[in-house]
Amino acid sequence: LKDIQFIRSMYYNKLEFIRFDSNVGKFVGYTELGVKNAERLNKDTSLIAAMKAQRETYCLNNVGVD
Repeated sequence: LKDIQFIRSMYYNKLEFIRFDSNVGKFVGYTELGVKNAERLNKDTSLIAAMKAQRETYCLNNVGVD
């Protein structure tokens, strides 16, 4: 169960510009817009904690379904 990760990606015009990865524990930007948004979102500690909790809430509860 340690190798399960939660990833939330955001796209604009079919291009991924920002991603949250539970293994990294923060948002990572892939474009100029994504980098700026990642910096802003990573300052919000409550959002980071909520996104990290999504791994346990969503992934670990559904591991036996697939």
